[in-house]
Amino acid sequence: MTCNLKTALCGAMVLAAVSGAVPYTTAPAHAADQKGMTMPAAASKGPITVTGAWARPTIAKMKISAAYFAATIADGATDTLIAAKTPVADKAELHQHIMQGDVAKMRPVDAVPLSPGHPVVFQPGGYHIMIMGVKNPPLREGTTFPLTLTFEKAGDVTVTVNVSKMGSGMSHGTMDHGKMDHGQHK
Repeated sequence: MTCNLKTALCGAMVLAAVSGAVPYTTAPAHAADQKGMTMPAAASKGPITVTGAWARPTIAKMKISAAYFAATIADGATDTLIAAKTPVADKAELHQHIMQGDVAKMRPVDAVPLSPGHPVVFQPGGYHIMIMGVKNPPLREGTTFPLTLTFEKAGDVTVTVNVSKMGSGMSHGTMDHGKMDHGQHK
């Protein structure tokens, strides 16, 4: 049986989350697997595991970005993501894209429920963390920053976010940003 570092880390985090043996762990933001590839950051607390955290770099003088990740919860547990914060910005909000006709609109949401067997993926065109009022220096590709996600039951889970144009192989698809309504965040 062969096992690479990525598989071992994910398995260890899930086992720790299910058993409660380790109350909080964080994988390094740029841990390399056996092939020398960069792995996305991951964090766990109790039954919650957050993986693949990444954010877009800020462009020019824009002080707005978005963060993406996947959140899972162990079997037998439920929880709700209720808030986010980061020291690199004035505000971080839970948001979701919705389609109204052929226009994508971005709206804040109060909470995002998690249930076993149904990972919640924060990705372009769906749920995301809107990062507003990015402080100096701006978010640059290749850097990292902490993002604290607050869950109703588990409390705070802090993950290291990798800043990159596209994260962890996620595709931006065919979304037309020219038709996107960012509401009050223009």
